[in-house]
Amino acid sequence: MSDAQTRIAEIVSTNPVVLFMKGTPLFPQCGFSSRAIAILDHLGVQYESVDVLQDMEVRQGIKQFSDWPTIPQLYIKGEFVGGSDIMMEMFEAGELHELVADLSPAN
Repeated sequence: MSDAQTRIAEIVSTNPVVLFMKGTPLFPQCGFSSRAIAILDHLGVQYESVDVLQDMEVRQGIKQFSDWPTIPQLYIKGEFVGGSDIMMEMFEAGELHELVADLSPAN
């Protein structure tokens, strides 16, 4: 496993909710990342974010890690959930609420 893959695996396994995104929650660098942040903020759950623009190895590595070609990517409880379109569909269906129901709320 490459160094980037090892770092990604560690981030995903040690944080209940992780969003690999372009930019930061306060300054998302694309509309899809902005929408993903809005969904997570609406759910009121704590999450870790990783700005893939700051590390090209992670930016490419996360696509291999999940076998998913686009960013953002959401992981909940160590499992890949999907990108912003899937997040929106799951949010609208109430499925995302169920996945995070037992997690700590954001402060």
